[in-house]
Order: sequence, then C-alpha cells, then structure tokens
Amino acid sequence: MAVVAPSGPIRPERLEIGTQYLKEWGLEVEVMPSVLAGHEGLDYLAAEDKARAEDLRNAWLDSSFPAVFCARGGYGVQRMLEYVDFDELVALPKWFVGFSDITALHEPLNARGLVTIHGPMAAGVEQLGNAVGRERLRALLFEPQSVTDLLDGALTVVDGVAEGRLRGGNLALLASSIGTPTYAPPAGVVVLEDVNEDAYRVDRLLTQLLRAGWFDQVTGIVVGDFSEASDIEVVVAERLEPLGVPMVDSVAIGHEALNLAVPLGLPVRLDAAARTLTPLWSGAPAGR
Repeated sequence: MAVVAPSGPIRPERLEIGTQYLKEWGLEVEVMPSVLAGHEGLDYLAAEDKARAEDLRNAWLDSSFPAVFCARGGYGVQRMLEYVDFDELVALPKWFVGFSDITALHEPLNARGLVTIHGPMAAGVEQLGNAVGRERLRALLFEPQSVTDLLDGALTVVDGVAEGRLRGGNLALLASSIGTPTYAPPAGVVVLEDVNEDAYRVDRLLTQLLRAGWFDQVTGIVVGDFSEASDIEVVVAERLEPLGVPMVDSVAIGHEALNLAVPLGLPVRLDAAARTLTPLWSGAPAGR
C-alpha cells in the first residue's frame, strides 16, 4: 500500500507508529516522496500542491499498490483538486482511505461510482491504536462482506428505514464544495462529522447545505462525532429533523479515538429504530 499526504504536514514519529499497525496486517508500506517534504512558505501544507497531487496520481496508477492511505487530514486537499484527473483514477479501482479534509477527495470519487473508506489514516496513532476501530478498518480492507452493521451505540432521532449509497463526511468540507467543479450532491444516506466547530458555525454550515438543496435527495442521515464542541445535538436536531428522513446520531465516526471506518459510495440500508446501518455488498463492487 502507498501513503500519500494530500493535506497537512506529517510528524515522522506518528507516521512510523501508525504504519507499524498496518504492517502487522502483512501490508508492505511505501511512503510517497512529498509526504515528509514540507512546503517552503506555508507550514500548514505537507508539500507543494502539484507535488501532493502527483504523489496521489503515481500511487494510484501503480498497480502494485492495492490501497492508497492518506497520512492525515488538516487542510490542503481543495488546493490540489484542479491537478487531479478523477476519471483517470476511477479507471483503476482500489481502496482509498482517509477522512476529515480528505472528504474533498472522497466526494468526486464516490460521485463517479467508486467505493472508498472513510476511516483512520496512516499517521492516526490514537485511532489506529484503538482495537475496535482498527479491527473495523482491517475487516473492510480484507473481508468487507464480513461487516454486516456499520453502527455502534447510535441513538434514534427520527424513526424509519432508508436506502441509498452512503455519502458525506466532514461537514465543513461538504459545505465549502458547493459551487465548485467537484460539487456532487448526494442521493441516498449521508454521514456527517466535524471537529472544532462551535454550535453557531455548525448551524451556518448546515443552513448553507439546506439552502443549496444538498439534502434534496437525501434519504437518511447518520450523525457522527462533532468533537470539541458543545450543544451540537440541539443544533443538528433543529436544522435536520424537519427533513423528516430517518436519522440517528451519537455514532462513533469522526475525530475521536474510536473512529469506525465506513464504505462511502456503497449502497446501505439505515434502520433508525433498530439503529443499524447495513452495507449492501451485493449492490456495488468494493473499492479495489
């Protein structure tokens, strides 16, 4: 597998610890050149935009890599999207893993029919160190059809059953994609998560999506973790319950130590009363 850094800079010691977990699964890990390169002028980027995009392309088109892992999130993916040919990438299906800022890459890939994994990243020491989350990721990569329920500890907000392809990810990235060339509103079940967003900012982001019609074809909603914020449940309920679609919250998907990997782009069935999210593996091929 290859490790790329489409977003923020990487601490080498965290990458070393994180990739060790992946090697324990028998994976051979190759870190692409720009992952630890640094950006000459902007210390919040892993490397120059074109270099990060080139690493992604080279890793993806190399048939010896069955999977491409992002090292971390942060900020930066949107800056390199103009250098990525998504039609070229989906022509060679493989597993792609990441979350948070990586939502900006998941979205155009999922819109083109590819199934990707929203889950722990290669330098995510705390998340890969969580045995439950690590096992979910391993199962999706090696035994996807063994995963029969994607939820854990969910709470019912709006009763009902919904089906459709699973889409979504980081709320801020979803809202900021509106009006861009890679904007691709979902039609199906969506998952939402974020970190460091106060209640009024979550309100603003959800309102932006609502006003843009992003939820018009959404059939169900899975609310993940909104870490390091308060009163989020009230805001999310006030904004999204009126949609009347089946909804669950308090799902361990996001920036906490337990981050349950989920297959974005895959058909799923959400039963809000039973608090289950069933992957319909027969409905689409796996990512690779």
